[in-house]
Amino acid sequence: MTTPPALLIAGHGTRDDAGAEAFRDFVRELGRRHPELPVAGGFIELSPPPLGDAVAELVDKGVRRFAAVPLMLVSAGHAKGDIPAALAREKERHPGISYTYGRPLGPHPALLAVLERRLDEAMGGSSRAALDRADVTVLLVGRGSTDPDANAEVYKAARLLWEGRGYAGVETAFVSLAAPDVPSGLDRCLKLGARRIVVLPYFLFTGILPDRVRQQTEGWAAAHPEVEVRSADVVGPEPELLDLVMERYREAVEGDLRMNCDSCVYRIALPGFEDKVGLPQQPHFHPDDDGHHHHGHGHHHHGGHAHAH
Repeated sequence: MTTPPALLIAGHGTRDDAGAEAFRDFVRELGRRHPELPVAGGFIELSPPPLGDAVAELVDKGVRRFAAVPLMLVSAGHAKGDIPAALAREKERHPGISYTYGRPLGPHPALLAVLERRLDEAMGGSSRAALDRADVTVLLVGRGSTDPDANAEVYKAARLLWEGRGYAGVETAFVSLAAPDVPSGLDRCLKLGARRIVVLPYFLFTGILPDRVRQQTEGWAAAHPEVEVRSADVVGPEPELLDLVMERYREAVEGDLRMNCDSCVYRIALPGFEDKVGLPQQPHFHPDDDGHHHHGHGHHHHGGHAHAH
């Protein structure tokens, strides 16, 4: 029986020791959960171990085939350029290895569920004093990138988080490299009439940037005592995250890299749209677009079948 390809986890890297340790812990936990797979992880920059060491460690164990999964929420320069470049370098260093490359995690419904839980915790959980969602404006704060597509992904996550969950609104800000920054994002919430704001960091693990989000939030809140502002926690090493990494691994191994079917209402039960899952997709006809001339009176088409004339 052939061994399955090894799972190689690629992280951003952080100057924060606790953040780097959280990543290493997460990789160890994946290995514990999947004894049938060789698992290793490394960073692109800033913290040990580098991705190359993780590859070398696996190659020493006899691994020849890899599936690399970027442990990142958003596909920015790291996921699009740095990781593929690093993998290409390893391929030159270790002739005979092959790899496939998985997708970033993105605003997958499983992660949206964790974000929703983080918001519930920040809003008071099940205590009687818990905030009502209809009164809460969420500010989702992403890392920020010079890549417009990466920033647009954070807006997509904000929209998906808002859909069907009953929050007053979900606004977006960034902690670095992109506008609006956190104070500007909070100003915007205020201008929209927010009375209660929960700031939600769109980050997997603790680190320097999530800490900065919290500090900036606290600074702004001190200057605006008339608004109630709370901070939510990062995603963290939740079971949903472990499962999602394995889903990305399987996609990479099977070569089943989909478009954005993760958040498609016909595939996944999204809050408020559960009735759409698995619906057969019908061709959509407008009265006059089936190629016939109707001389001003449209016909109704049932189930996509044109009537014989």
